[in-house]
Amino acid sequence: MKKDKLFTKRVNNAMNFDFGPETAEVFNDMLERSVPLYGELQRMIGEISSEFAQDGTNVYDLGCSTGITLASIDRSVNKNIKLIGVDYSKAMLDKCRARFSDDKISKTYELICKDLNDGMIINNASVVVLNLTLQFVRPLYRDNIIRDIYNGLAHKGCLILIEKVIGNDSTFNSLFIKFYYEMKKRNGYSELEIARKRESLENVLVPYRLDENKQLLIRNGFSYVDVFYKWYNFCGIIAIKQ
Repeated sequence: MKKDKLFTKRVNNAMNFDFGPETAEVFNDMLERSVPLYGELQRMIGEISSEFAQDGTNVYDLGCSTGITLASIDRSVNKNIKLIGVDYSKAMLDKCRARFSDDKISKTYELICKDLNDGMIINNASVVVLNLTLQFVRPLYRDNIIRDIYNGLAHKGCLILIEKVIGNDSTFNSLFIKFYYEMKKRNGYSELEIARKRESLENVLVPYRLDENKQLLIRNGFSYVDVFYKWYNFCGIIAIKQ
């Protein structure tokens, strides 16, 4: 796994974060060191997917990046499903294809290059995953993509949504962000790297509060919504279509 040194090299703090070739090269390491309990979160996604996946349906990972989540689902789900990965970054999809070749994915799969800001037709889905993806979709288009997902889900299908979230109170919000940056320091990131990445994400990653994410799901059709993972300013939500 190539180590993430992007923000030791990148001196132009005004440059927005992107998911191009440089990021794709180190993305797996970035996830391991930047997402709290990442390994356990992957296990949980596989576990939930196994419960809700239905024979003869599709399982989508929207914003699939290098294919880690799809590979987790492939290992966890013992049903006749097709895996569909969607990402707008060709570099990420190239890494995903290489992973699938090396890991010998057992299920049929399809990879689609698509910008979710333009909407996404979801067909015959029993599980859809948005793992730290919706926060990169412009707020103007988030209702559209959630409605697309709801319309394409089968009866009793589920959406697994993982996001960074803003605290409802400024005191908690500041405290949780502080704890998050301390975690990144423990994982080997310098204060300079953390500051540079934060600035590069400022206009790219737009988080909602937890209650805003729940309201987004409910107003677009989901009846049952609950939290399955919470770590300071990170949250996992499961929503079921009835």
